[in-house]
Amino acid sequence: MFGSFSLSVSAFRLPFITPYHYGCTRNAPRESRRRNARLLHKSGSGHGMLSVAGPFSLTALLCGLLTLLPSATVCGANENGNAQYVDPFIGTEGGGNVFPGVCVPFGMVKLGPDCGNMEWNAGWAPDGNIHGFSHTHVSGTGGGCKYGNILMLPMTGVIDLSDYSSPRENEQASVGEYSVELTRYGTSARLTAVDRAALHEYTFPAATDSRILFDMGSCLALKMCETQKVIGSEVRILSPTELEGYTRVRGGWNEGEAYTVYFHAETDTPAESFGTWKDGKTEPGKESQFDSGQKTGAYMTFNTTEGQKIRVRVGISYISCGRARANMRQVDTWDLDKVKAEATAKWNRVLDKVELDGDKNDKVKFYTALYHCYLQPTDKTGENPKWTSAEPNYDDFYAIWDTFRATHPLFTILTPSRQAYMLRALIDIWRNDGYMPDARSGNDNGRVQGGSNCDILFADAIVKGVEGVDYEAGLQAMLKNAEVPPGGDERKEGRGGLDDYNTLGYVSAATERCLTRTLEYSNCDFTIATVANRLGKNDIADRYYRKASNWQNTWNDDIECLGHKGFAWPRERDGSFLAEDKYTVLTGGGWENPTYETFSFELSMYVPHDMKSLIARCGGQERFTQRLDTFFTHNNGDQRWLIGMYQIANEPGFLAPALYNYVNRQDKTARLVRYILANRYKATRDGIPGNDDSGSMSAWYVFHSLGFYPNAGQDVYLISSPVFRKATLHLENGRTLRITARNNSDRNIYVQSVRLNEKPLGNNWFRHSDIKDGGTLEFVMGPEPSGWSRNGVLPPSMSDTTK
Repeated sequence: MFGSFSLSVSAFRLPFITPYHYGCTRNAPRESRRRNARLLHKSGSGHGMLSVAGPFSLTALLCGLLTLLPSATVCGANENGNAQYVDPFIGTEGGGNVFPGVCVPFGMVKLGPDCGNMEWNAGWAPDGNIHGFSHTHVSGTGGGCKYGNILMLPMTGVIDLSDYSSPRENEQASVGEYSVELTRYGTSARLTAVDRAALHEYTFPAATDSRILFDMGSCLALKMCETQKVIGSEVRILSPTELEGYTRVRGGWNEGEAYTVYFHAETDTPAESFGTWKDGKTEPGKESQFDSGQKTGAYMTFNTTEGQKIRVRVGISYISCGRARANMRQVDTWDLDKVKAEATAKWNRVLDKVELDGDKNDKVKFYTALYHCYLQPTDKTGENPKWTSAEPNYDDFYAIWDTFRATHPLFTILTPSRQAYMLRALIDIWRNDGYMPDARSGNDNGRVQGGSNCDILFADAIVKGVEGVDYEAGLQAMLKNAEVPPGGDERKEGRGGLDDYNTLGYVSAATERCLTRTLEYSNCDFTIATVANRLGKNDIADRYYRKASNWQNTWNDDIECLGHKGFAWPRERDGSFLAEDKYTVLTGGGWENPTYETFSFELSMYVPHDMKSLIARCGGQERFTQRLDTFFTHNNGDQRWLIGMYQIANEPGFLAPALYNYVNRQDKTARLVRYILANRYKATRDGIPGNDDSGSMSAWYVFHSLGFYPNAGQDVYLISSPVFRKATLHLENGRTLRITARNNSDRNIYVQSVRLNEKPLGNNWFRHSDIKDGGTLEFVMGPEPSGWSRNGVLPPSMSDTTK
C-alpha cells in the first residue's frame, strides 16, 4: 500500500513514503475523485495459436479438478450462511481497491466491471462509465494494474470502437452476483462465476441490432507507471452460438513476461449475424481475426423483443482454447440463480467456519474482511503454461510481503490444507523458475519489496504443524534465497544486495531499500534457522540464528529523535554511517529509498523475532514503552490512515500495536486496537484504511476482532481485545475453538482476566499448540485497565534461547 503524508517536527515537514496521495474519498467532489483516482495506487506467459495443445499432464489436470470438488461437510451453517453479511463494495473506494465482482474462493475467474479510465486495480471505479465486464482481476492491490482480460458488453445500435462505454445505474453486488443497468443502451447485466467459468445474463430492449461485444484488445492499464499492454490477440466465431480466442498482455505491476488468457464462449440464443474487428476496423460477416500483434474483437447481433434475456457462458484458460472450452462446462445450466447458489455455497463453506455473536454491523465488517482474505492467491492448478507438474499451481501472490503477516497465518488456522497447497506451489516455482517469489502474477515472479518473505510462510507452517509439505525442499529453496544473488533485476526475485549482506552483515546504503532489506533479511534468516532446527539440521540453524542478529549492524546509538536515542541507520560499505544531512529518522521511502513504505522511527521497532534484544537497545522496557507512546501519539493531524506517526495503511506497522505486549502493557495494545477497529474500519465503500493488498488489511481486522494477532513465522499469538461476545471457529480437523468475552462492549475494552482451555492465563500471549485441536479462550472484559498480565512471562524472543 502506498500513501503519503508529512510528519510535523519542529518547524519543518518531512515527506513520507511516496509522492502519491490518497486523494479520493467517498465524500470528495466527483471531479476531485476522478482527478485523484490514479493516485490511489502504490508503486509497488505463454503464447500460441488457437489449439487444445498445452504443456499439461493428466495428473496435473486431475489435481486441478480435485481442487474444485466441494467439501464434504459444512461447518456452522445456517439457513442463509454467513455470505448474507458480506458487502463486496466495502473497501472499493478510499484506496482499498477491493474487487467487487463475482468469484469463488481463490477462483481463477474473477468477473467484474472495468470502469472509468481503466486505471483502477480491481477494474471497478466509483465514477465514470462501464466499458464492459472482464474475467480476470486482482483485489486490493496498488501500483500498476494487472489483468482485466476478455471483456464483454451488451449493447444496441452502431458499434463505436473508440468509446462503447455506458453510464450505469442500479449497481448491486452480493456474494455470487453482480448486476447493473447500462443506460446508454437500455440493457442490463447479471453476472455470476464458478472456479474457471462465468455465466452472463443480459437483458435487452426491443431492437433488431442488439449486440454482445467480445473485446480481446482490452486490459487495465495504469498510464503513469508499470502499464499493461496488449501485444497480441485472436478471435474466431465458430457458429451462431460459439466463439473463442485469446489475448496476450505484457507488463503490469510485477513487470513480468507476457501472459496469455484463452477463452471459449457459448450463447443460449443463436446470433442473427456477426462480425469481427482488428485495429479499430469492423468487418461484418468476417468469422476470424488472426494474431498480427494488433487488438481484435468480435460481436454477435440479435433481433430481441422487449425484456428478452440472452445468456453467455464463458470459460477461460492459460493453456489453450480447448482447455477453456472444457472449463466452460463447469457452468452446466443456463439458470443463473442455480450457478449463483453454487458459488454462494462455496463461500459459505469458508465463511461459516466462524460463527459470531455480536452486533450486525460488526458481523458485516468481519465476514466481508474474511471474504476478502479468500479472493487471492489464485488457484491455477492444471493451468500452468510454463512447465508440466502434478503439483498445485497458485498464482497472484500479490504480494507475500503483504500477506505473510496475517493472511497466510489465518489460512493456517482455518484452512491449513489450502496453505499446504500454496507452499507446495511455491516449492514447485523454485524447482522450475529458479526462485520462490516474494510476489508473482501472470505466471511470472516479481516484485521483491523487502525480504524473501516466502521463508516466513514455511517457518509459520512448520511450527504450527501444517502437514503435507516437503519442508526439506522448502529449506533448500529458502537457502537459495539467502545464499545465491539473483543477478540482473534484483526487484524480480531473490535478495537484492545479498553480497553486501553476506559479507558486511548489512545491505549498504549503495543499494535501494537497504534498511528495510537488512532488517527483513534478519527476520527471514531467523525463519530459516527455525525450519532447519525443526529438521534437525543444527549447523544450518546455528549459522542462521547468528545471521538473524544482523539488524544490530544498522543500529546507530548516536541518532536522536523526539527524545529517543538509537535507530536503524544506513551504512556505507566502509562501515561508516550515512551522514545525517543525507537522511533523517522520519524520512519515508519507496523503491529507491533506504526504507520501503515506512521510515526509520517505525522500522527500528521491527525485529519481530528478537524483541528482547531490541528493547534492550532502546534502553529497556520503560524507554521502549515511551518510544511506542511517542510513535502512536505524536500529532500529525487528523488523517484517517494515521494515528500519531503510525500509518495503518502500510504493512511494516502491522505488528506495531501489539508490541506493547512485549513490555507487559497489554492494556495499551487493547485500547489502541479497539480504537482502530471501531474508527478506521467501516462498513462503507471507503471502509478499509488503505490498499487491502490481497486481504492483508482485512486479515488484520479478522485477527484482532477475535482478540489475538500472530507474530508470523512463530507459533505465538499476542492477545489484544476481542470485539465479539462469542466467536466459534470450526477447524479443519473437526475440532472447535470457542472464544467468549464476558461483559464485552464498546466501553469494556480492557482485559480483566483470561482462561485458556479452562485454566487461568497470566501471560498476554499463547501458542498455536494451545488452540490447534480446539479448546476455549475465555475473556472477562472491563472499562479500565486491570493490571492483568503485568507480571506475566513476556512473549518469547530469539535471544531467550540463543546466544
